[in-house]
Amino acid sequence: MLGGSVFLSQAVAADAVRRGHEVTCANRGTSGPVPDGARLVVWDRAQPAPGELSDDFEAVVDVGRYPSWTRTAVAAFPSAHWVFVSTVNVYSDESTPGGRPGTLPLRDALHEDVDLAVDMEAYGPMKVACEQIVRSGAASATVIRPGLIVGPGDPSGRFTYWPSRMADGGTVLAPGRPEDSTQVIDVHDLATWIVDAAEVRLVGDYDGVGRTTTMSAVLSEVAAGCDAEVELVWVPQDFLTEQGVEPWAGPDSLPLWLPRPEYDGMTAHDATPSYDAGLVTRPVADTARETLAWLRATPDAKVTGISREREAELLAAWAGR
Repeated sequence: MLGGSVFLSQAVAADAVRRGHEVTCANRGTSGPVPDGARLVVWDRAQPAPGELSDDFEAVVDVGRYPSWTRTAVAAFPSAHWVFVSTVNVYSDESTPGGRPGTLPLRDALHEDVDLAVDMEAYGPMKVACEQIVRSGAASATVIRPGLIVGPGDPSGRFTYWPSRMADGGTVLAPGRPEDSTQVIDVHDLATWIVDAAEVRLVGDYDGVGRTTTMSAVLSEVAAGCDAEVELVWVPQDFLTEQGVEPWAGPDSLPLWLPRPEYDGMTAHDATPSYDAGLVTRPVADTARETLAWLRATPDAKVTGISREREAELLAAWAGR
């Protein structure tokens, strides 16, 4: 496991340990602990692989984003089956619903490392380059392109906003239209499928996304999972934009909301090939329940999105328009 100490990579390593695999987590040793039962080898991929990382691993899972990291690692483990965790951001068309690998154009590959703090738009193109490096250098490979990964341990705080908000009950601002599409995937479901792919040496490109659903269905399931009594008030995107509310993520955002129609396809991928290849996902209500429990047990867990005061101001402005 290249990583193993944060969110998805930690969940993958923990799942593999539970199955009885010998798991080595190779990372810089600065992001947090690896799961009990896994071995940590400190490796900064700007350097050659240390001696204890010999080429005798049956499988490698890589969540890296920089082409140089992936290039170095593939060269270190050329005989292993590779599961590369990419992203749906590799697709250049984010407006067409129902796309799947092989049907949507990809962004142009960017083979140089770019600091994402300087240029976030480089993320997808660098992942395209990483995919190419894996396919050309690994013995065999699975490429999995997740969308929004959610659940306990989420360092982004995006989905986490909704269990936190729903648990408070009352009148809740729901962004956009009830029928707007959305897709989420529980971190543990994705991790399980990744380990499955490594075990059977699954070959091919797949989207790591849940089934397409609606914002109304997801928010209702989150409320149910949190045992919350809420009233959803749907506020259109034009009004939210006028009020300076940001989409998707960030302190001034309503998470999961995306502008339409330009992002109609980003959260409406056809996940049929992934389910046919063994992906199994749980109800969003279960994820919400587990996320809320993690939030309550983790005081410093990140939750991003507008404040309750800002939400009340927006609801009052919408009611008085």
